[in-house]
Amino acid sequence: MASGPTKNIKLAAATLNQTPLDWKNNLENIKLAIRKAREESVNVLLLPELCLCGYGCEDWFLADWVQEKSLQKMLELLPFTENIAVSIGLPILWNQELYNCACLIHDGEIKGFSAKQHLANDGVHYEHRWFQSWGRRGLESISIEGKEYPFGEVIYDLSGFKFIYEICEDMWHEGKRPASYLQTNIHFILNPSASPFTFGKTKRRERIILDTTIKYNCVYVYANLLGNESGRIIFDGELFIASEGKVRAQNSRFSFANFNLISQDFFSVDGRLVASDKGYVPVSETKEQEFCKAAALGLFDYLRKSSSKCFVLSLSGGADSTCCAALVRLMVDLSIKELGISGFNRKLGLQIPDESSAMAYLLHCAYQGTVNSSEDTYLSAKEVAEELGASFYNWKVDSAVNEFTSTIEDATGTKLSWQVHDVALQNIQARARAPFIWFLANLKQGLLITTSNRSEGDVGYCTMDGDTAGGIAPISGVDKPFVQHWLHWAEKEFNWKSLRHVNNLSPSAELRPLETKQTDEADLMPYALLLQIEQLAVHQKKSPRNVWEALVHKKEYSAEDLKKHIVRFFRLWQQSQWKRERLAPGFYLDEFNVDPKTWCRFPILGGGFEEELNW
Repeated sequence: MASGPTKNIKLAAATLNQTPLDWKNNLENIKLAIRKAREESVNVLLLPELCLCGYGCEDWFLADWVQEKSLQKMLELLPFTENIAVSIGLPILWNQELYNCACLIHDGEIKGFSAKQHLANDGVHYEHRWFQSWGRRGLESISIEGKEYPFGEVIYDLSGFKFIYEICEDMWHEGKRPASYLQTNIHFILNPSASPFTFGKTKRRERIILDTTIKYNCVYVYANLLGNESGRIIFDGELFIASEGKVRAQNSRFSFANFNLISQDFFSVDGRLVASDKGYVPVSETKEQEFCKAAALGLFDYLRKSSSKCFVLSLSGGADSTCCAALVRLMVDLSIKELGISGFNRKLGLQIPDESSAMAYLLHCAYQGTVNSSEDTYLSAKEVAEELGASFYNWKVDSAVNEFTSTIEDATGTKLSWQVHDVALQNIQARARAPFIWFLANLKQGLLITTSNRSEGDVGYCTMDGDTAGGIAPISGVDKPFVQHWLHWAEKEFNWKSLRHVNNLSPSAELRPLETKQTDEADLMPYALLLQIEQLAVHQKKSPRNVWEALVHKKEYSAEDLKKHIVRFFRLWQQSQWKRERLAPGFYLDEFNVDPKTWCRFPILGGGFEEELNW
């Protein structure tokens, strides 16, 4: 017969919006979280992975002074842990090798260092470059200021409650994870994470955690980082406490606050922890909703951490630039809803008088027309800017285009024509716009948005130093079909009537004479097919023939046309690598990306698949 509760413990997790090497900000957020936890009588507080120095320090993890300062700052936190156990993430040098560690501090004393056993090394992850994997080396010790502390595979005991760590990636290796061989008589597992957001990832993460609580009969506490920490990666800030296959506590993701905290009471019954409530069903969000929240938070943090005053955007009236404008509006709406106008101003260093005028301050849009621009796209851009509340400017760049063209004609003695010089005449229009929009960005002390999507990055359908001009590319991680789909969804979801005009337009660069009726898909291929080829050719690394074999049976295109599009994709992919190398930083939102600096490395110079394209 089960005995009644004998003792209890209150577990908590806190997310933090940190910045690499911003010691003052990072320590202040940690102290605020500890203070809040103490106010709630928490016994154990879990903070995210590498929260002290920041997860995105990159090669500066290898700097001696960063390693030393991280340890020094951690020691400064000891006095703040009176009557509470706190988990701090930081890099630790052990036997001349660097490890990604979680340090447990209790009552002003270090209790041990748990080292990450499995390093993330796919996609945007590059942890093997800086850290060593602990693996199954067991328990060792480390000397700090003349004292010895447990290091490696530590099993902690706090007032009779035993627990271990799984650090982020450790959780995803069933059969090799710490829980699989350290779980005997364990009451709970702590997981400090820096897990980049991607669509739908939270549901996979939750499933693993809930299954873990059943399989290993323990409580699981999870804490992820929050916000756009260092430029490309966005952390959702998820906090999660679970037991017996049920969610016991969970926060709202994508907060604009400096930190969030959740906590849960547990009672010890027959040696196991039992929650004090019945749990609840986690809130589920669609891909469209996740896109709104992730991109909005990414933009907000990028703006404030870059010390910019606003965003500037060349608004063409097409899908991509409209999507970017809409995301800025969502950034404003969601952040003010959570922070209030005073908190919004304080975090961004602004003095906007009220919510109704925020967009006019925060987003400056310009329609930069030429003789080849249509009235439809001008009206579309104007109506979008007006409905979203952005400042709107309209000017022509024909005089600049004519000046460039005549100068080259005079210098080379060549009369330019559309029949012979099509690409050059298109590109000069896109490039002529760049100085004007950069000028506006400088005047407004703004961050210039570039509107490239992932599909354009695949095939280089962009003009370098033209429509690629900018400091941030918020939609470069998503494909064109998703952008189009999301705009249709947003039109209905937010009742933005101006999007109807955008959604009724065929995507077009509008760089050739209007009578040619230029469209993107005629220049390239159908976007839906481009996406299918991309997934097979780039994501799955299939050969041109294998791509054709995977698609031809669908009979959506003739075998001949399909081969023509596949050949075109591979040729453009090779030719465009140098462009991808120069694109502005973009948000990592999907499980797949073509950014060569973080996900998809490919040679700038190569064989161009010449043999592979002959089948």
